[in-house]
Amino acid sequence: NADAQQAPVNLRSDSAFALVAGTTVTVTGGGTITGNIGIFPGTAYVPGNPAVTVNGTVYPGGTVAAQAEADLTTAYNDAAGRTVAPITKSGNIGGQTLVPGLYKSTSSLAISSGDLTLDAQGNPNAVWIFQIASTLTTTSGRQVILAGGANPANIFWQVGSSATIGTTSVFQGNILAAVSISMLTGSTLAGRALAIGGAVTVDTGGGTSATVPVAPTRPTV
Repeated sequence: NADAQQAPVNLRSDSAFALVAGTTVTVTGGGTITGNIGIFPGTAYVPGNPAVTVNGTVYPGGTVAAQAEADLTTAYNDAAGRTVAPITKSGNIGGQTLVPGLYKSTSSLAISSGDLTLDAQGNPNAVWIFQIASTLTTTSGRQVILAGGANPANIFWQVGSSATIGTTSVFQGNILAAVSISMLTGSTLAGRALAIGGAVTVDTGGGTSATVPVAPTRPTV
């Protein structure tokens, strides 16, 4: 029932972005990012040495980046404002299997004692929205595993402060953070790292660190 009541968060122009930051985007380790990069109101973009390959366009300031930040704020407020059938979670959610729905934490969430599985139960349009009042953290090597046809485009992590994706972690979904996002060495993200007020820092470890997922086609009536 919770799944049937949740619509995906509309990312608007951010659907084309892999990284958005309010101050600075810094990438180290070379590697690859697929999707656009935007910074606003800051303009600092540090591509690293060797420089990361961006399969997209970098917008350090300007009207496109400004629109991306504005759309991010709208999407963040949408995710934070959802109220239908919330399921309370807190602390460490590693080792759990979660079906689609709205999950709410009044503090922080961590994936640390095991991997987290998101099971769509055969529904490719299944939506997860996580409302996290404080921080989101994964420890080294932990994974978000998709099952049952789950699509990372329909997973939304609304983070009240900052997110840290641990070394070599495999993460899924769209991170919408009020402050900053750090992806540590060799971590990967099938989704987007979108920060409103602060920086996005990525250490690719020489690999592919962030890839924008394709949303499933929804049937029309």
